[in-house]
This record gives sequence, structure tokens and C-alpha cells, in this order.
Amino acid sequence: MSDSDAGLRARLVDVGAGLLATEGPQALTLREIARRAGVSHGAPRRYFPTHRDLLSAIARRGFADLAERVRTTLGRETGDPRARVTALARTYLDFALEQPGMYELMFRHDLLESGHLGLRDTSLPLFSLLTELIGEADPGADARRVAGALWANLHGTAQLWRWRSLQLALDEEDFGPLLDTVLAAHLGAGDGR
Repeated sequence: MSDSDAGLRARLVDVGAGLLATEGPQALTLREIARRAGVSHGAPRRYFPTHRDLLSAIARRGFADLAERVRTTLGRETGDPRARVTALARTYLDFALEQPGMYELMFRHDLLESGHLGLRDTSLPLFSLLTELIGEADPGADARRVAGALWANLHGTAQLWRWRSLQLALDEEDFGPLLDTVLAAHLGAGDGR
């Protein structure tokens, strides 16, 4: 792929990510991305033969961003494995709340070609990291299942928080206490809580 081809391919992903941030997943059509990128409506098909290919490339960008945030967070967290799980969970929720359109797209594997464009190679290491940290925090646990349950709980928390349902139900504006409860439910009380 030439530099100009790589540049246009990256620009299409950039435009898609921007459109996702401002208008949500429903706005991600090949035609609209092409229009905003200033190319013909057929140009994206040169780099992304299907709509799913383009959506997957955009989601890959989101997973890369989330992975970088997690790396940075865990690089600063010097506590025990449970503290590292807590830091990862908070980073996940912060990302979900700051970038709701991208977050929604990233986990819509029904819409994406998850085995194409290396999307699985970008998403599964985050789950593996969570599993590893849970195994360190609670060596007797079935870390993979606990990680799956915790992830599902975090995902639901993110959605319900974004919709303001949890703030209404709990009469709280900080998800920190709820996150502590979620972690205690999956990892035990810890730290005498």
C-alpha cells in the first residue's frame, strides 16, 4: 500500500471515529464517511470492501486507545493485584463514559468482522490481562469466569450509568462506591471492607 493509500485509509478511519464521537454508531455509513473525508462515495470500498471492514477498523482504533489507557494506568498503579484490577475497572468505566459511541461500537461483535483486520488481536489481550490480574488477586478463583462476570457487570454499569439510571436509583453522582461494591461481589471484600 502506498503512503497516499495508507493516508487515505487512516483518514477514513479518523473521519469515522470523529463521526462516531459526535453522532453515534447509526451515523457510520460508507457514504457519509466518504462525504466527510472529501472523497467519492465509492472510494472507501477500495480500502474497506464491506461496511463491516470499515466498522472493524474504527473499533480497532477504540481498542488500541483503551489498551493504551490501561497500560498507562497500570504503569502508575503500584498496589497489589486487587488494586490493579480496581484501576483497570475504573479506566474501563471512564473510557465507556467519555467515548460512548466508540464504546458501543467496540463491543458490537454482531456488527463487526472480529476475526478480520486483527480486531480480536486488539480486544482479547485486554480480557486476558483482566483474567491474569484476577488470578493474581484470588488464586483460588476460576479467573476466566470471574473476569467474564466482572466484565459483564462493568459493561452493564457503564450502560446504566450513561443512561443515568443508576444515579437515579442510587442517588449518587460518583460511580466509585458502586465500583467498590461490584469488585467486592466478584473478588470478595478485600482490605477489610
